[in-house]
Amino acid sequence: MDKKRDYYEVLGVDRNADANAIKKAYRKLAKKYHPDTNAGNPQAEEKFKEVTEAYNVLNDEKKRKLYDQFGHAAFDGGAQEGGPGGSGTYSYSYGGPGSGYREYHFQGDPGDMDDIFKDIFGDMFHGQRGGSGFSGSGFGGSGGFGGGFGGDFGGGRRGSYGRGFGGYGSQKGADMTASVIISLEEAAFGCKKVLSLKDPATGTVQSLEVRIPAGIETGKSIRLRGKGMPGAKGGQAGDLLLQVTVEEKPGYERKGMDLYTTVKIPFTTAVLGGEAVVPTLYGNVVCKIKEGTQSGTKIRLRGKGIVSMKNPSVKGDQYARIEIQVPQHVSREAKEKLKEFDRACGRHSSGRGSAA
Repeated sequence: MDKKRDYYEVLGVDRNADANAIKKAYRKLAKKYHPDTNAGNPQAEEKFKEVTEAYNVLNDEKKRKLYDQFGHAAFDGGAQEGGPGGSGTYSYSYGGPGSGYREYHFQGDPGDMDDIFKDIFGDMFHGQRGGSGFSGSGFGGSGGFGGGFGGDFGGGRRGSYGRGFGGYGSQKGADMTASVIISLEEAAFGCKKVLSLKDPATGTVQSLEVRIPAGIETGKSIRLRGKGMPGAKGGQAGDLLLQVTVEEKPGYERKGMDLYTTVKIPFTTAVLGGEAVVPTLYGNVVCKIKEGTQSGTKIRLRGKGIVSMKNPSVKGDQYARIEIQVPQHVSREAKEKLKEFDRACGRHSSGRGSAA
């Protein structure tokens, strides 16, 4: 019999990894080696069993402590089936076409396994969602969840879960991705875009009008249901995930719902006060400049930022940073006046009176 590998090595995590890191590693490997995506590959099936066994132990605090202390010997003699701290065993049977049934076991907290199964099977068996699918009752009862993989996932909290995973019925089509680039103004106010989508199987090009919601940011995706790949055996089509990129606008910086700009004012306006015109996405705004305004001062323009996607009545603000312009070319007369100004400021600041 082959020697078992270290469970931490199997999952590819450090021995100090926390529960989230262990769960994340398991999800990734379980998807990679799942029998449904590796039909006829016995090596992948063994890998799937191996990573599941490792997860069963490392995800259970008491079992993990025993393993860290005694290694695999802690579970010799069937300790893994009902070892210390276990919350019960959860199983499912997988029956690939012509391959019979293969059963896999999971141990641990039922609520935790509910989350795991949603993550793994939600992507692989889209056609089974909805109706009595992962409806919130979860996998939190006693009893197995064997059978075949074509029936409902329904059922209450206790007893047998669904009719199993056996036959293959209709399946949802695969999701697709596309990208769209919009301007800052389009992101601020929302817009409509016409996309040209090409079917990779037939080469057919389809035009699709999409509404981009106001307030969207770079990195956000819009899900267009039913616009992905066609389903199998009458199953519903997959979804199209439209990834949005918002172009940068010269002179504007966006931070969430707020915008940051710079407004230049003459030296004299900064000293004496006056007005300055500040451009916004909503049009120009005339702002009052106080006497003695310093470079770097920020003017807050309420409601001139980006609208909230969650609440259209809420908008961010625009902050205009003051930058004082220094003239590069000054006439002789202007220089004399500036010198007089400088002397006047010097006498005023020093508190000295006029010369005798």
